[in-house]
Amino acid sequence: MPIRRFGGHRSLVAYSRTPKPAHVYEKMNVSKSGYRVFSANSTTACTELAKKITERLGVELGKSLVHQESNGETRVDVKESVRGQDIFIIQTIPSDVNTAIMELLVMAYALKTSCAKNIIGVIPYFPYSKQCKMRKRGSIVCKLLASMLAKAGITHIITMDLHQKEIQGFFSFPVDNLRASPFLIQYIQEEIPDYRNAIIVAKSPSAAKRAQSYAERLRLGLAVMHGEAHHSELDMVDGRQSPPFSPPSTRTTQGHTGLELPCSRRAPFPGIELPIMMAKEKPPITVVGDVGGRIAIIVDDIIDNVEDFVAAAEILKERGAYKIYIMATHGLLSADAPRLIEESAIDEVVVTNTVPHEVQKLQCPKIKTVDVSMILAEAIRRIHNGESMAYLFRNIAVDD
Repeated sequence: MPIRRFGGHRSLVAYSRTPKPAHVYEKMNVSKSGYRVFSANSTTACTELAKKITERLGVELGKSLVHQESNGETRVDVKESVRGQDIFIIQTIPSDVNTAIMELLVMAYALKTSCAKNIIGVIPYFPYSKQCKMRKRGSIVCKLLASMLAKAGITHIITMDLHQKEIQGFFSFPVDNLRASPFLIQYIQEEIPDYRNAIIVAKSPSAAKRAQSYAERLRLGLAVMHGEAHHSELDMVDGRQSPPFSPPSTRTTQGHTGLELPCSRRAPFPGIELPIMMAKEKPPITVVGDVGGRIAIIVDDIIDNVEDFVAAAEILKERGAYKIYIMATHGLLSADAPRLIEESAIDEVVVTNTVPHEVQKLQCPKIKTVDVSMILAEAIRRIHNGESMAYLFRNIAVDD
């Protein structure tokens, strides 16, 4: 009897622990988190690209409030739960670059503290990308910005046509550098009549690789301009022109104070003689390639200050080109760019919508826009689903 009571007690305890069905644990393990798409802009003009991307994805834009306080501080309020989700922040860069950067940093940090699983920044035009090299006593601001984004909580970036592809090495997280060239090439084929009579032009030798890629894909000729007008950086009077070191004189003068160094401590070597560098002299602008009677298509990644493009168009007109197009990914078009384009020999400027430029289009009807929201939306979908990005880079070379 005691043995039976003990056995019965054991069985009672065993059956009191009712196990959960196996499918409950399986469902908890395999369920995937959702994703949300937010816009970090406080201006309506900058949210147009975000709306186009969300329409292609079939999702709603995340509910958030981004605004500037009366004292200029940036405030971000996320209006919905993001716990355990993949968050994509779309940030287009308007003319007020620094405000846009702060909006992106503050929103990323707000989502990080709200326990978002991953925070992916969708920044079609990466700001400060031109400041990616050391210039005298300057700084590599692009590297600083990459560190700030990582510190704010961003874990991945989607961008387009970085000014220098080596910029990807500044980041401590993955960077997907998409290309706009397929969209611009499609525009050339569909919107430029008789494009077979065109020639691709590199505005400078540094842009020759990009122009060569366009020319090979379109089966067109290539021309390179050399001798463009660059403002040379003048050396400031800060010691750069100081003469090389020379040892102190061994002559004794009147009023000897006894403070001269002994001979053993004087510099035993003569003054340093450095080779004299020849000063740079800008050659006259020349065009390597025949553009006479052709359509000239200048390709570049950024069009900001258009003086160089206007000067290049005038030279091409003098050499016989009867139409001049400019193709660029990012149309910053700062200052008086619309007016200068309207008054120049340029027939059309084609840019993508990575940067908002609706105001510039109203000022200059020569400016045309190509929509790249399709590839950005597809990149978002593939990253969230863990799919390969190789399809978006098919037939894309390193120099594109």
